[in-house]
Formats: sequence, C-alpha cells, structure tokens
Amino acid sequence: MKKSTIMLLAGAAAFAASAGVYAIPSGKPHMQAVAAPGNAGPGDKARGEKGSVEMSDARIASSNIEILTARSGSLHNSLVLNGILQPNQEMMVQVTPRFPGIVREIRKRLGDAVEKNDLLAKVESNQSLSVYEMRAPISGTVIDRQISLGEYASEQKPAFIVADISTVWVDLSVYRRDLPRVRIGDRILIDVGDGGKPIEASLSYISPVGSSDTQSALARAVVPNDDLRLRTGLFVSARLILSAKKVPIAVKASAIQSVENRNVVFVRYGNGFEVRDVELGSRDPDNVEILSGLLDGDRYAADNSFIIKAELGKGSVSHDH
Repeated sequence: MKKSTIMLLAGAAAFAASAGVYAIPSGKPHMQAVAAPGNAGPGDKARGEKGSVEMSDARIASSNIEILTARSGSLHNSLVLNGILQPNQEMMVQVTPRFPGIVREIRKRLGDAVEKNDLLAKVESNQSLSVYEMRAPISGTVIDRQISLGEYASEQKPAFIVADISTVWVDLSVYRRDLPRVRIGDRILIDVGDGGKPIEASLSYISPVGSSDTQSALARAVVPNDDLRLRTGLFVSARLILSAKKVPIAVKASAIQSVENRNVVFVRYGNGFEVRDVELGSRDPDNVEILSGLLDGDRYAADNSFIIKAELGKGSVSHDH
C-alpha cells in the first residue's frame, strides 16, 4: 500500500513539473512571474510608444540644432515670384564726353566710390586740342566704364555710368494668370540666396504692359541697400504675401519629423528631448500649425532636428517608465 501511494505521488509531481505548475510552500512570499527573453512584457508597448533622447547643451550647440519656443503665429498664403536686382535708374547718371577726343587720363575705375564733382577722366578735344575734365555729376559708385587710356572717346556713347546703389530695384516677373491677385503695396519677402534672412519690402510699381515672350508683367519694389548686400545683376526670388491666418500654436516646418509613420516634434526637457506625437493643421512654406501635442511655451528642436531622429534610430533612447 505504501509503495503504490509513493508511486502515485511521484507521477503527480512529474505531471505538474511538465505543465509548469509549482507548489508554493505556505508562509513563503509568492515570486513575481518574469517574461521569458524575447517576449514583450505587459508594459513594454506603452513604454515603446513614447521615448526620449539624451543630449547635452554642448552637443546641441556643436550640431547646430536650433531651439525655438512654440507660440501662436501666422500662416501666410503666398505667391512665389522670380526676378533680378537692377540699379535704381532714378538714381543713375550716364557721363558722356562733351567733345570727341583722346582719353589722356583716367582717375576712376569700375567699382570705385565717388563723390559729386570728383574727377573721372581727362580728354583731349579733337577740335581745340585742349584737355577738358569729366566729373561725377552725383555721389555714388562707378558701375560701368566704356573708355580706356589712349582710346578715342565719342559723345555718341557714355564713358562712365555712376549710380547711387544705396537703393536698388527688385524687378519681379508676374505671370498673367496671377496678375489679378497682385496689387501695389503688397508685402513681399525677398530671398537674396546668400543664406541670410529674407528682406521685407512692398511693391511700388506694376507695369501696365506685358511681355509677349514670357507672357508676364513686371512688378517692382525699391529696396534699401545700406550694407551693400544686394548686388545688381543677380537673380532673386520673392514670396508675395496674399493673406495671413492666425493659429494658436505654430512651429517651424523643419521641426516636424516622421517616426514609425507618426508626426513628431522633439521637445526639450532637462538634458534630453522628449518624442512628442503631434497632430498637424495648416501650413505655409515656413511654419506648420499644431492642433494637438504641444503647449504654448514648449521648447522644441527646429533646424537640424533630423540629428535627434538619427540618434533615436541608433537606439540611444531612455524610455519612460
């Protein structure tokens, strides 16, 4: 009887072991179940949906990551126009020889700054054989010179062109389909193409005639050029602002990144960036409306935010618990 009982107990123990069931002695604390390696635990999904990337201020500075603050802003409906920088022809003078003759002396050359009445050149007249002077009629810059030393100078063509380049014309082409939308006084943002900030100006002239070659008409803005940033002859583009929409929260377009098919913004906190899911609204070429996911005053990564996304992809993430 004892032998059969022992065999029954041994068989029951073997069955329990194969089924993964363990008897827990009374009075002992229960052990918490641990997921096997390679299997997700009950809280892993929640932790994986939202993470953070550690990054020091020094690393942010060396990576040129721009930190901005989420604020209310305006989104602009705009029209992109192409154009060219021209001298302000109302501030430009052609200097022509009074009499034909031989150029005996040249005092000013292309690019030289001149004051009114500065000596430009001396010419020996063919008629009187006397030497007369050519002087600058205005203060400005020599932007063209058509004579050389010893050359025959004629009153038929200008020897110098002197321009006051403290202002320049921005001449823009407007296609005829867009002409009904363009008005004198409209605000434009001029991209010079040198990496600097756009220049704000307003249209002061729209040509009443168009070009048969381009099927476009000219629109012009007169722009200050005190720092000589604008160089005539170079091409520019401009955004003509047609309307503006005020939104409660807007961020720079470069701040939006895609992570696992979700739109996210990296929000700065402490020594890291939080990966924040956002819902997008309207946008313009520069800014995007945020419908949800950010609060007014949140500091976020704008330019070069893709560097943080790259760090996220490397796995250098500290997950929330």
